[in-house]
Amino acid sequence: MSQRRIRSRAVLAVVTAAAAVIAIVSAGAPAIAADPVATRIIATGLDNPRQVSVGAGGTVYVAEAGTGGAGPCLPNPEDPTASVCLGDTGAVTEIRHGTQTRVVTGLPSLAGADGSGATGPSAVSVRGNNIAVLVGLGGNSETRALLGAGGARLGTILTGRLGQPLTVAADVTGYEDAANPDGAQLDSNPSGFADVNSKRWTVADAGANAIVTIGGNLAPATVAVLPPTSGVPPWGGDPIPAEAVPTQVVLGPDGAYYVSQLVGFPFPPGASSIWRVVPGQQPTVYATGLSNVTSLAWQHQTLYAVQISDGSLLSEEPPIGSLRRIVPGGDEHPAVLSGLFAPYGVAISGTTAYVSVGAVLPGGGEVHAVELR
Repeated sequence: MSQRRIRSRAVLAVVTAAAAVIAIVSAGAPAIAADPVATRIIATGLDNPRQVSVGAGGTVYVAEAGTGGAGPCLPNPEDPTASVCLGDTGAVTEIRHGTQTRVVTGLPSLAGADGSGATGPSAVSVRGNNIAVLVGLGGNSETRALLGAGGARLGTILTGRLGQPLTVAADVTGYEDAANPDGAQLDSNPSGFADVNSKRWTVADAGANAIVTIGGNLAPATVAVLPPTSGVPPWGGDPIPAEAVPTQVVLGPDGAYYVSQLVGFPFPPGASSIWRVVPGQQPTVYATGLSNVTSLAWQHQTLYAVQISDGSLLSEEPPIGSLRRIVPGGDEHPAVLSGLFAPYGVAISGTTAYVSVGAVLPGGGEVHAVELR
């Protein structure tokens, strides 16, 4: 199997650690550990939660990748003896005034038989009563076609009004098939996006290794392709080639895009960067020395990042990550909150950061509210 397919699925599923995570949680071990800062758990029981956003009035939204379903099924890219099967268990949960509600259900989800290794809704944005949901895939249009009509919304952006059915507004996977920005194997796994306006988005496509702008009446366009990198495997030796996997894109206070990176196989700790991207220019490095970054959020002039794991994703240990304050140009970034069990997304409103945790947990995910110092 290609390194590209391994890292594409690993960005959203972290399958190498999911089984260990589920075993530990079912055995009754504590799922979340935290530093002594002011935190509250504001949502529980989520199915593989991913990116988080904040809407009007401080309402929090979190994309749930779901738990798969009865099929059709495809071979699991990480385990050829197993399968991932399609279901309509993807969802979006709203957290408003202390109450959590699944305001969107029935979205496509691919996962293993136990609900682990899920790919499905990966990010959400709400403007007024209008909602946009980014849905992952981990393949190309041929992969999607094998799943039949139920899989047609994988690898797309879905839009509509809250409380009404969502429809496909943009086909991110279709753009990868047509443009193939990095010239490598056709593979699309959109994992995070930023609103350009209510009908157009800039997307981090982890499978395509590219940042693309898509939607509305304008043609899709490639904003940037992150350059390949290298890393030392956990077992030591010389560095080996690895791909730069974009996981989230946010608009900075300077008008540039900032892109989080998870370095692909062999997933070396400390090898990930945050990139500054100006359309029409080559990406430049904003910060280095990070590990497995999956999400970014700005608070005024300060950038925060989530590491889904502070160690290697090849470790047999479950992924324990952190929320970090980014030092521009630096390679050491203080932890705001550490010891988090597979954290994934972050959004900030005022002085509060909202972090999704348990990103590999069917039924065990949470959202934590963290007061920033």
